[in-house]
Amino acid sequence: MQVKICGMRDPENVREIAELRPDMMGFIFYEPSSRYVGDSSLEEVLGFVPSHISKVAVFVNEKMEEVVRICKKYGFDFAQLHGDESATYCRAISEEGIGVIKAIPVADKIDFDSLKDYEPYVHLFLFDTKTKGYGGSGKQFDRTLLDHYPLSTPYFLSGGIGEADIETIL
Repeated sequence: MQVKICGMRDPENVREIAELRPDMMGFIFYEPSSRYVGDSSLEEVLGFVPSHISKVAVFVNEKMEEVVRICKKYGFDFAQLHGDESATYCRAISEEGIGVIKAIPVADKIDFDSLKDYEPYVHLFLFDTKTKGYGGSGKQFDRTLLDHYPLSTPYFLSGGIGEADIETIL
């Protein structure tokens, strides 16, 4: 099991979370988000992320050139794509040497066939509760929808996961 903690902004918080040794830390580059980090003080914040923790830049329908610029400038290991990005878009990001995490909004079903085109270019899928916005709802979806996951690409779960959920998830 891997753990990714997302929405990092504050240097002190990043330092404290780093001590917990998650596998990944996410930084949001979607301006409407309350956890938007931007890149004005990002170098200071990223300075608290040890090299053993992968850095993830989170985007929603961002221009491909901007995703590549930010990821390369700050040394992000992954671009997490939370919008309507196509498999072709994911391929182009992957070809730049950037890992791709593609977020999939989940309501009452998952169309696994629609994800097959993404598989060659996506390192991880991230299944998150479908909302009017893009992620960050803190609400859970019916995780039994993944009981018969037919793809080979590993995935993350997102949406309202707390300490009490760990045993059930495992």
